[in-house]
Amino acid sequence: MRKTILLGLMTIIAVPTVASAQSGELRHDRREIREQQRDVNRAVRNGAPRSEVRRQQRDVREARREYREDWRDHRRRNPALYRGRPWVGPRNYRYHPVNVGHHFAPAFYDRRYWIDPYRYHLRPVSGWRHWVRYGNDVLLIDTRTGRVLEVNRGFFF
Repeated sequence: MRKTILLGLMTIIAVPTVASAQSGELRHDRREIREQQRDVNRAVRNGAPRSEVRRQQRDVREARREYREDWRDHRRRNPALYRGRPWVGPRNYRYHPVNVGHHFAPAFYDRRYWIDPYRYHLRPVSGWRHWVRYGNDVLLIDTRTGRVLEVNRGFFF
């Protein structure tokens, strides 16, 4: 009886731990990529031999590849998170793809379109910048000017 209860409690506790471990792994990978890129920049700035710089650049590429794999695994394990309600834009408007530099009217980056960057493992932003859902894409928008700063196409399924 005790073993059954204990096993049941361990199962309940293990579920959130797996999810948080996954996101912790993604954060660790991002931090590792930043540190390795700093090492490459430092080596170039200090005049390190080309072979050393190339080796460090290869390490950065490998770390980015691992991060992409972990990101794909995260999306595969949490599909409900990326299947939100359908996007409904402002009245009388249809979706069309946009690029960096596009200017939106304020109705397109209203608070109802803002996305929590921590929930979706996006880069945190501050000030006048906000992540906004636009169709199945996620855009980083400067809300002072309405200008698109970054585009993540096909973010939502």
